Amino acid sequence: MRLSAKADYACRAMAELAASDPPTKAERVATAQEIPLKFLENILLDLKHAGLLESQRGGDGGYWLARDASDITLADIIRVVEGPLAYVRGQRPESLDYSGVAEPLKDVWVALRANVRSVLESVTLAQIAHNDLPDVVQELVADVKAWQSH
Repeated sequence: MRLSAKADYACRAMAELAASDPPTKAERVATAQEIPLKFLENILLDLKHAGLLESQRGGDGGYWLARDASDITLADIIRVVEGPLAYVRGQRPESLDYSGVAEPLKDVWVALRANVRSVLESVTLAQIAHNDLPDVVQELVADVKAWQSH
């Protein structure tokens, strides 16, 4: 799986907002997470339109989470900025139609999506903000093979 800069920035910005006292200025988030401000502003707007953020203009304005941090998962954020978690050639894995020897690939792609979901849907912003990742994540990163690049 490859995460775009946009998805990475969105997750980092939302984690920053989860750990901040609202309202929080975009400039503060950009500085804290070293995200280009103009790029961040577009991401924040997408997240606001999706109902994950609220904002207020003005000197006392800024951004804050629209829901409790424990109710927003990384999957929610990534879906807003990237769309579905797993696509194959722009299609959902279950809609693929393979034949012959390649037929089992459909099941592999669906399983891959399920695995990605099991991680991204289990991690909330509150867990990130409190450095309290779920067991499924801790078990995966405890395996030395997880840290090897291939």
